Amino acid sequence: MRASAVFERGNMKQQVVAKPRDGFTTGLGVIAATLGSAIGLGNIWKFPSLTGTNGGAAFLILYLACTLLVGLPVMISELALGRRARANAVTTFQKLAPREPWWLVGAAGALAAFLILAFYTEVAAWVFAYIFKAGLGGLNSTDPTITSQAFTSLISNPVQSLLWQWGVLIFIAVIIIAGVSKGIEAMTKRLMPALFVILLIVIVRSLTLPGAGEGLAFLFRPDFSKVTWATVLVAMGLSFFKLSVGMGTMITYGSYFRADQNIPWTAVRVMLGDVLVSIMAGMAIFPAVFAFGFQPDAGASLLFITIPAVFSSMPLGQVFMVLFFILAAIAATGAMLSLLEVPVAFLNERLRWSRLVSTIVTTVILAGFGSLAALSGSVLADFKPFGMTMFDLYDFTTSNILLPLGGLFICLFVGWRWARSEAAASLSNDGALRNEGVIRFFLGVVKFVTPALVFVVLLNGLGLIKL
Repeated sequence: MRASAVFERGNMKQQVVAKPRDGFTTGLGVIAATLGSAIGLGNIWKFPSLTGTNGGAAFLILYLACTLLVGLPVMISELALGRRARANAVTTFQKLAPREPWWLVGAAGALAAFLILAFYTEVAAWVFAYIFKAGLGGLNSTDPTITSQAFTSLISNPVQSLLWQWGVLIFIAVIIIAGVSKGIEAMTKRLMPALFVILLIVIVRSLTLPGAGEGLAFLFRPDFSKVTWATVLVAMGLSFFKLSVGMGTMITYGSYFRADQNIPWTAVRVMLGDVLVSIMAGMAIFPAVFAFGFQPDAGASLLFITIPAVFSSMPLGQVFMVLFFILAAIAATGAMLSLLEVPVAFLNERLRWSRLVSTIVTTVILAGFGSLAALSGSVLADFKPFGMTMFDLYDFTTSNILLPLGGLFICLFVGWRWARSEAAASLSNDGALRNEGVIRFFLGVVKFVTPALVFVVLLNGLGLIKL
């Protein structure tokens, strides 16, 4: 709706029409964009591996329980705050709690999004580079030693590292410049269906391999003997980080939600979609990994060393290798779009810069900070403040400090500072939804349970508790 202001000057009236704020235009666009934010490279390698090594189906059940109590309440909180304020992460808190320091929570989230992009774009750069390397046959080897050398040659080459990272940044920036509806929404509406289609193709190929059943058993066989208190901490931490909360993304995206969007139900669907993608990724990877006798290692070694060797071992493996890295690139793109939108929205709304200028400025600064992460495997390998490379320092600062703190204070704000009537109004679409029971359950969890559990995640990340 266009807002107008009428000013009287003598006998003249001047009408000024403000430009309407961009936002998501369809329910499908909301789901696609939000799911694209939640899905990332962690869905492709981290979640399946952790599931397999921590009890299979037993860990999956534990993870879902932790998600309901940790990740999901924070996501609902952020979406509700964003839509209520219709503003960026920082301004949201200034609107809802004027003249109070709660805006620092939004600022910490924006900083977290920026720092995550600084190193995440480098990982995404490796993925995009591997699409071309796989297509040109540069990864065709069944020997993990050779695929390891290929990966090392990429990350240790400063020119390649920088050029691929900057290329990824430019790619994401172009989409962001196009706007929320014509850029983010339009792109994610195409990318998310493509992601599921490619996943299904790779799953079918993987399950038809001899010995694929061992990979499915690794992923799904329940082993409750592996479930310990340490496993619970892993599940809680994963449930929190997997949904892209604590970094301002869901507040920013929530501000673009339509007035009739059911926030609790949307968050649940995003959570289930995120878990589904993770499980499907495991079904695509581990049957093939076990079929050819490789180890299901978690981390970069699985994605960039083991996977190329696995696909090189099967007929038409090069084709499926290319498809797999396109899949990983799609997962990374949705996450990067949501992260870049956080600082861009802030500059656009607070400094009144155009979206074009806001995006260019953010991208240029990111290229500078990101280059420190990109060069951590080459010329800056020996530069280790606090005993960490810049890549690892960005990762540690965001994952172990900023994100848990952001999630904790968001819970405290919604549970204790925000008026219950305001929270209920936002979650019920001002009474249009008859979901009083859902709201009562949510507010009880976000007030008492979730902050306590997020605090445990924070302490664990800082190494202050060991189980």
